[in-house]
Amino acid sequence: MMGSCAFLMPIAGYQFIRRDKYDVRAAIGLSIGGIPGVLVAALIVRSLPLNWMRWLVVVVVLYAAVSLLRSSGQQAVGSRQ
Repeated sequence: MMGSCAFLMPIAGYQFIRRDKYDVRAAIGLSIGGIPGVLVAALIVRSLPLNWMRWLVVVVVLYAAVSLLRSSGQQAVGSRQ
């Protein structure tokens, strides 16, 4: 599965660039901001107790689930009108 995705991504990325659906400024900003973000996150995660880390993951997953359910509910209501 990872191998097929690895072969697929360059082709899909090329299509985005060719159709001008690719924002270079956003990609550069995310790349530059991601490097220090990962370093800071690694230091924070390494210093957290494992029990806190588990609860942090639970909170993030629950937040993402509620957010997705709310947005899907809003789309369903909007499509009925």
